[in-house]
Amino acid sequence: MDFERSGFSGFDIELEDFEIKKAEELVTRIYSVGPGGSVHCVPKIIDGIVYFDSMDSYVYALDCETGKIIWKFKTDGQICGNTPEIHDNILYTGNLAGSIYALDLKTGKMIWRFRVREGSTTKILCHKKRLYLGSLDSNLYCLDSKGKEVWRSKTGGPVFYAPSEWEGKIYFGSGDSNFYCIDAETGKEIWRFKTGDELYSEAPSEVYKGVIYFASMDNNLYAVDAETGKELWRFPTGKYGNSSSPIVHENILYHLSRDGFVYALTLDGKEIWRFRAGGLVATRVLIHKDRIYFGSEDHNLYCIDTNGKEIWRFKTSGQVWSPPTVWKDSLLFGSWDCHLYRIDLKGKEIWRFATSNRTICRVDPPYKVFEVVVKKSIDEEEEKEDKYIVSLRDTGSEDEYSVKNEYASETAYATKKDYGED
Repeated sequence: MDFERSGFSGFDIELEDFEIKKAEELVTRIYSVGPGGSVHCVPKIIDGIVYFDSMDSYVYALDCETGKIIWKFKTDGQICGNTPEIHDNILYTGNLAGSIYALDLKTGKMIWRFRVREGSTTKILCHKKRLYLGSLDSNLYCLDSKGKEVWRSKTGGPVFYAPSEWEGKIYFGSGDSNFYCIDAETGKEIWRFKTGDELYSEAPSEVYKGVIYFASMDNNLYAVDAETGKELWRFPTGKYGNSSSPIVHENILYHLSRDGFVYALTLDGKEIWRFRAGGLVATRVLIHKDRIYFGSEDHNLYCIDTNGKEIWRFKTSGQVWSPPTVWKDSLLFGSWDCHLYRIDLKGKEIWRFATSNRTICRVDPPYKVFEVVVKKSIDEEEEKEDKYIVSLRDTGSEDEYSVKNEYASETAYATKKDYGED
């Protein structure tokens, strides 16, 4: 284990054994977000206008060339991870207050609003004049184009995994550790695949040649038959889980894991190379002209080649949780430092736009949900061992840890048994 990277560089106890345990649910980190204007979404660009949303509760439309504001719309709550979706000149997004909005793309005026019981944190899917969206209230919702509920599909945990569609079926994950395949028309379950922990991704999963690829907080990347739900293979990642969706490009599978690695795999799950960033990497990569772009907890947007070699990195003043969008040989992306950036393909800044609130949102550290359980041997004549739990707090340079005297009680996610309708 790399203790220096995990904030343990001053930890000089000789270890005989240790184990990393997940002690909290990821949803607790979502609820920990404080006020401010941080940006956590993938910008959407239509006809030279970039649309994005922010933790300051606003949806923005900017001129891509100049960065000047065209319009902004204030919602009734923070928007975190809910990348705008645009279809037929309507922009759709949701927020942590549980409001789903349809906005006129040209004017930014509200067309309708739909309420779910808890927040929505992932990209909305538009398919055949219907909207599909997950909620922290454990449901996947289907709405019609006028914002009326068609059906909802109940799971056993928060749905913070963006839905995707393939051949009339909707695919998504849940905090109950299951990956679901349901009928797009009726919402009826076709199959579910059980993993070992929560499933969380702000980006949708991808189906390629009849295989769907997704990852779980159980430290595995899965390839599953999209028709039957049968596992084809799994690939083990690091000890801190996965909160992103892999993508396929030219028959290579690219995946980000929460321990800071970018993986390139064959389609049968064999590793080709891996690249390590300076912090957690999340959501997914953008691939453009044989260059791979992704953001990191270490405040950088990275550019690497398809052999896994770094070309450049662009530094911001906050975490970069989402990949960029390409426009006219430039990249647009948001940062937790409350700015949307436009840079060229060599990593040089063109402009930046500040949101209405320049306070960087406070949020629990990404590894806070884990604990390192450490056992230290003492003299053989003593009949028991001292036992410690070290709580991960940050991945920065500071050596922060806390020690408790006993093992914590097990708090692994418990799957609910009732999957019936409300």
